[in-house]
Amino acid sequence: MKMHPLLKLALELGPLAIFFLVNSSQGIFVGTAVFMATTVVALGVSYAIARTIPIMPLVTAAFVVVFGGLTLYLADELFIKLKPTIVNLTFATILFVGLRTGRLFIKVVLESALQLTDRGWLILTRAWIGFFLVLALLNEVVWRTTSTDTWLTFKVFGVMPLTLLFSACTVPVMLRHAVKTDASESDAPVDRT
Repeated sequence: MKMHPLLKLALELGPLAIFFLVNSSQGIFVGTAVFMATTVVALGVSYAIARTIPIMPLVTAAFVVVFGGLTLYLADELFIKLKPTIVNLTFATILFVGLRTGRLFIKVVLESALQLTDRGWLILTRAWIGFFLVLALLNEVVWRTTSTDTWLTFKVFGVMPLTLLFSACTVPVMLRHAVKTDASESDAPVDRT
């Protein structure tokens, strides 16, 4: 069963929004515990509806549980602040290793939604590697130079708009390198000159 895009977005962003709200009223440690719990619940709901869990939310959830657990166990907020850096570096590394070994992992993840030429997948892979590295760097700068509340505000209200803007910037690449299907070619006007 295919999940409605708004529900999918709510399940992916809901735990982070709840983390933000709980942190503002109860502090980082209670917020982290709630973040861990809501992330696991969101994965469960996603699986119950779609009977599958996409790889990126699954990897992200694993990092939330591990680094959130370290944050709570050691009573040190450093670990939950490091999580975005490590997640983004991990995704960049996976894509880079795939690129170097001739496997475009971004194609594996997105191929059901997009049909691109190999050149298009290559360009997208390189772009996403760069973007993940930029996000990792931004996270490091923000958490090291600002308060926990400012870092969390950036995480909730800065990273998502940046990701949407970056995704919008990749649309021309996707359009330019889209694989033409027989149906779209047959619907194209015939040049009679």
